[in-house]
Amino acid sequence: MEELIAKRYIKAIKKSSDIKSMQSVALIFSAIAESFNDESFIQIINNPNVSKDQKADILLSAVKSAKSKEVDNLIKLLAEHNRINIIPAIAEAMRKDIARTAKNYTGVVSSDSDIDTKVIEDLSSGLSKRFDSVISLKFVKDNFNGIKVDVEDLGVEIRFSKSRINSQIIEHIVKAI
Repeated sequence: MEELIAKRYIKAIKKSSDIKSMQSVALIFSAIAESFNDESFIQIINNPNVSKDQKADILLSAVKSAKSKEVDNLIKLLAEHNRINIIPAIAEAMRKDIARTAKNYTGVVSSDSDIDTKVIEDLSSGLSKRFDSVISLKFVKDNFNGIKVDVEDLGVEIRFSKSRINSQIIEHIVKAI
């Protein structure tokens, strides 16, 4: 539900701004969204004894250095309609929208063994050509027995499981005999 509401706000922001200003607004909202990881901040925002204006003032003081009328007005609007809690959803939806508009995505390569940076670069360039986008991948070591490539914003997940490949090889050999 929050994502649908966030998309409406983003649609309005997109109509009145270009990609560069969208990126700066997204950066500001991402910084504010980080505050929602702090338990004391959440207690203040969810406290019914703190007025809408006080909540708006707290957020406005946090973004004061940005000197952006768009951001100030959006924060005031969110506070007025008791929608401050959707700021993280707005930040995430903005990030995805900007990535989709610029065709610039990030992804993760996961494996239980180390992968050479050259292989990651080759995967990145191959996926970039396949999806006509710029895709940058980073390596994260985890306990997946194989290789997993995940580009969430594109909805792409590729898995090569060692155990599955081994079982398919055995199955193929058995069929050949």
